[in-house]
Amino acid sequence: MIVGMLTRTIKLATLAGAAWYVAKKVRRRMHSADLAGQVVLITGGSRGLGLALARELAARGARIAICARKAEHLENTQQEFAVYDYPMFTCQADVTVPDQVNEMMEKVVQHYGRLDMVINNAGTMLLGPDQVMSITDYKNVMEANCWSALYTTKAATPYFKAQGAGYIVNICSIGGKISVPHMLPYSVSKFAMVGLSQGLASELDRDNIVVTTVIPNLMRTGSPRNIDIKGNHRAEYAWFKLANAFPLLSQGAETAAKRIVDGIARRDREITLSLTAKLAIALQALAPELISAGTRLAGRVMPASNDTTVKKGYESESVVTRGVTGGKKNADTLKFNQQ
Repeated sequence: MIVGMLTRTIKLATLAGAAWYVAKKVRRRMHSADLAGQVVLITGGSRGLGLALARELAARGARIAICARKAEHLENTQQEFAVYDYPMFTCQADVTVPDQVNEMMEKVVQHYGRLDMVINNAGTMLLGPDQVMSITDYKNVMEANCWSALYTTKAATPYFKAQGAGYIVNICSIGGKISVPHMLPYSVSKFAMVGLSQGLASELDRDNIVVTTVIPNLMRTGSPRNIDIKGNHRAEYAWFKLANAFPLLSQGAETAAKRIVDGIARRDREITLSLTAKLAIALQALAPELISAGTRLAGRVMPASNDTTVKKGYESESVVTRGVTGGKKNADTLKFNQQ
């Protein structure tokens, strides 16, 4: 009898939990937040997906602040936004340096008088086999992709608490759900970022700070030309650039930005952008051995090399990458400030 009562209690609790979750989702959709006037800081916002997000949020009335390491990238974005009379504040900063992050946060708040949202988008990618990756390589990618998000979160949280609310958006990756061969430092950093983001969502909820974890695929922003590569440079760049151009494995940045901002307005806690990513994550949960077999096979056929030299993507072009996926500067490269 006790077992039967326990079973019924668990079933009722499960049904109640499901009903609460559905009701909450419906309520969020009915009461989507108005982003007009919100002050949004986007790290790495001068190019790529960060730039696409800045454009989408500005078009919806948000007041934008962006940071980047290079002044010329900030100037290009500043000029573009001035044409449309969109509010824009730029700050040259390296988000892997905590002191610069704290100073940046102070400048944004001084300029706009408040801060409503931080989008942790800045990051880097290092391509190549693990045999040519050093411990320093792992540390550098972790610093750029995960620790930088923690630094900005720690710097922004006091302002959010003082205001009584805030929003943190972490741009993670499908590489933070499924580890991809020859992208191991990147995957390690993104797995850590997913864990950080999900944990923060739980811990900051009591302070009325929403944390959203975003899981995108590869993004068609012209970014492959700027990635760092070790190993067989041309072969590594070829497979990556081909994958980046393949519609099932990559997505357009403008569409992705719109979906992310829609999810932000609904206060979604996790946003997985593509059906391909959703299916891959589901398959990883249901049949991990199948995913493992696929990644092991990929690891066997990928180019082997002992070359520890680092080259950029644009230094690794070949007949394949120029002929199949376009030249060094295609439309996406120019559109998303990747030149």
